[in-house]
Amino acid sequence: MPHLHPEGHTCCPETTTSHPHDPIPLEPKDTPQVVLPAIDTSQSSESSSNSIIYSYTSSNPDSPQTPATDPLVDDLLEELKDEGTIETAQDPPRERRTSFKPIPSGPEVVKKILGEGEPNARLIDKACCGEGCCKLQALEEDPESKDHLPVVAPDNDAFRSLGLRLGALSLDSKLTKTLELPPQVVSFAPLTDSSISFESHVQKQPPNFVTPHPPYQVFPAKVHHTRELTKPGAEKKTYHFDLDVTDYPEESGTVDFVVGGAVGICAPNDAGVVDELFDLLGVLRHVRDKPTVLKTTGGRWPTIWGDEMPRELITTRRELLTWCSDLQSYPPTKPLLRLLAEFADAPNEKQILLYLSSAQGQAAFCDLRTGPHLTITQLLHAFPSSKPPLPRLLSVLSTLMPRFYSLSQDPLISCRRDGSQCRRLIEMAVTVHETPNWRGGPRKGVGSGFLERVAQRSIAATEQGVDPLSLDLRVPMFRGLMANPLARQFCMDGPMMLVGSGVGIAPFRGFVHRRLMSENVTNKVWVVQGIRDSLLDEIYSGDWGVEEDKIKTIVQSRGGTHQYVQDAVRHQADLVWYLFNTLDGRIFVCGSQKGMGEGVEQAIVDVVIDKGNLNCEAAAAFLEGKKREGQYIAVSSLLRITLCHVFDG
Repeated sequence: MPHLHPEGHTCCPETTTSHPHDPIPLEPKDTPQVVLPAIDTSQSSESSSNSIIYSYTSSNPDSPQTPATDPLVDDLLEELKDEGTIETAQDPPRERRTSFKPIPSGPEVVKKILGEGEPNARLIDKACCGEGCCKLQALEEDPESKDHLPVVAPDNDAFRSLGLRLGALSLDSKLTKTLELPPQVVSFAPLTDSSISFESHVQKQPPNFVTPHPPYQVFPAKVHHTRELTKPGAEKKTYHFDLDVTDYPEESGTVDFVVGGAVGICAPNDAGVVDELFDLLGVLRHVRDKPTVLKTTGGRWPTIWGDEMPRELITTRRELLTWCSDLQSYPPTKPLLRLLAEFADAPNEKQILLYLSSAQGQAAFCDLRTGPHLTITQLLHAFPSSKPPLPRLLSVLSTLMPRFYSLSQDPLISCRRDGSQCRRLIEMAVTVHETPNWRGGPRKGVGSGFLERVAQRSIAATEQGVDPLSLDLRVPMFRGLMANPLARQFCMDGPMMLVGSGVGIAPFRGFVHRRLMSENVTNKVWVVQGIRDSLLDEIYSGDWGVEEDKIKTIVQSRGGTHQYVQDAVRHQADLVWYLFNTLDGRIFVCGSQKGMGEGVEQAIVDVVIDKGNLNCEAAAAFLEGKKREGQYIAVSSLLRITLCHVFDG
């Protein structure tokens, strides 16, 4: 059983696959399944390492580059909770999603944590509201006011779900440093030219101006087949997709789908959410789908990565809310709250919204941003008297961004026969993220929720004896990141260890498929797969094309021995040391950076300390060297610019 060194180092155990005091790297001849002893899960060892964040460029100058996109904070925190790194408070009952350890308050402390614009502070910045909550100003009573009129909270479930603490706020409270009303940058004009033909495919395809890599359009990939990978009773459902890309348009150069690459999915907002928002804003039904001229004064919206410039486009209001503006993934911003305050008719609602936009309401605003997930429709239900015009609301909402999903197979060898023609398919795995909503039911992510709806329609058709291809189900996608660390560092020879948790294991299935084209992978490829319970959550079991018990170790965090992948890494100390000391040896890690990613990196450092007889600093420097040499490749599912399974809000 691993034990902690006085300096915090976790020693590797002495097993048949781990000899921590033997510095000689030996090629593994037979690596059986590792049986991990049960440990006390009431204590968890801390892992401290820097985040592994890659910025990359394609070796092919013609390869389209996808601009980096900030992670969605709700997706990030969802992944963190999966890894057990967030401590959820039991008292008070309001659930908090903010920090992993208590952080002292005070402006100097926060400045020290966030830094002055340094890139390493971005992840922390997303976990904090970023609005200077530590500099809040106390509410002061107006000495000239004779009557103290307390604010009456709106009497509805949506407002109560916000859990706002208003303190001594009254209708005559003096509020300072209230945010100015955000400018209107979006407007509508009637389409007066009757000769212009306009056709919308809002239920299947985004409008043409939603382009990932201009001038290429989003491709409506036909769903060839879907199936559920997890078993009934699994905490999260994971689906497999076969998408037909036979007719995907050719791009310049030699750009193609590659092992370890990913596709970008342009997922729409749910049609029910869009209609609910229309109703809350009072948008008449006959204008929702009526063609109109959209005018913007600048910026990229409603495109994804277009140039920042004024635009004049023909579209519909439904297209914009369905494909262009994110209605649920981002926490509320002060410009949004200030806009709602401007158009709130009820004095109590207006004062509360102004309070959240002021210096006195900084703490409440911070709680609102870092508390349970919120959506724009929930805010409108909470403050029912506020009905801002749709153009003003579109001016402050965030752009609906693509979700990236890694390929789970070798895209160069996957096809299905359709008569005499071979249809080219790509495969991917998608885990559905759910969080409670204010009505008591589940709230699903935009991307995973959309893909689940598509999968369920296909599966239901199959169960009813209907060919799902006849439904003509489509997934709007584009060839995404093909120059990420997984795709760039994969090679056809040399031993490699593949470490993944949850759906992060999916791209490694493609690695194994590709290696099988040229050689037997036994004693060449080792897979460590972390799951909750092998009876419910193991994906792609029996679908690797090899005798899995010879190459794969299953680590269960809630079933079996209650272990994590980092424990298995320490038990494979001999293999880790051999790979690092072999010229073409590689270790790939894919999963959540916080928790799993940091835990695996710390386990690697522990192996280097024991096998190399080094101190902590020297071991960390050794690992940094292996990263630079391309022998240790880790990507995080927490960052939208990486590919294992992106955040989905």
